[in-house]
Amino acid sequence: MRMSPLNLRGKRAFIAGVVDDNGYGWAITKALAAVGEKILVGTWVPALNIFETSLRCDKFDKSRKLPNGSLMDIVKVYPLDAVCDTSDNVPEDVKTIKRYAGSSNCTVKEMTEAVTKDFGRIDILVHSLANGPEVTKPLLETSRRGYLATISASSYSFVSLLQHFLPIMNPGGASISLTYIASERAIPGYRGGMSSAKAALESDKKVSSTLL
Repeated sequence: MRMSPLNLRGKRAFIAGVVDDNGYGWAITKALAAVGEKILVGTWVPALNIFETSLRCDKFDKSRKLPNGSLMDIVKVYPLDAVCDTSDNVPEDVKTIKRYAGSSNCTVKEMTEAVTKDFGRIDILVHSLANGPEVTKPLLETSRRGYLATISASSYSFVSLLQHFLPIMNPGGASISLTYIASERAIPGYRGGMSSAKAALESDKKVSSTLL
């Protein structure tokens, strides 16, 4: 027997962490678009201008092509700084960065409110975020500040996104997060607390699955 192809036409997906046409975030975005999902993405603020310009200038057209020959349509791109939950969390030194100047409402709370205003509800939340400021350092040379920053950007960002998006997810909605084998075993070169962040992310994902 042949299985019917998956059809998610009319459903809406939000993918956090797409900054270019490479990587798993982009691949997941294309896969969801191919089965009919309406695509919304959250892009790290410093990469936002380049990403939107590349979309407008057709730079991504080759990688936007779907199996049926059409081009993937990203309905809307939102600025996202996933390490800041509310406007009160944004450090003063970040507010003065030129790349942030034209991207207000980029905290998790503000971005979720914007999505709610624009589209009401979503069906799928994809967490494709990871960052480690001291990723080049071995674990025992990683500072407390660098370690906690890695956990914040790579793990707690999922918790924060789910906190804010869960109230606007349709019944039967789903969340997806990306992990790595370094959460289970030592991988040479995977440094700066990133393995610990992936392990935390996996644990939080298991707990959160009981809430959906």
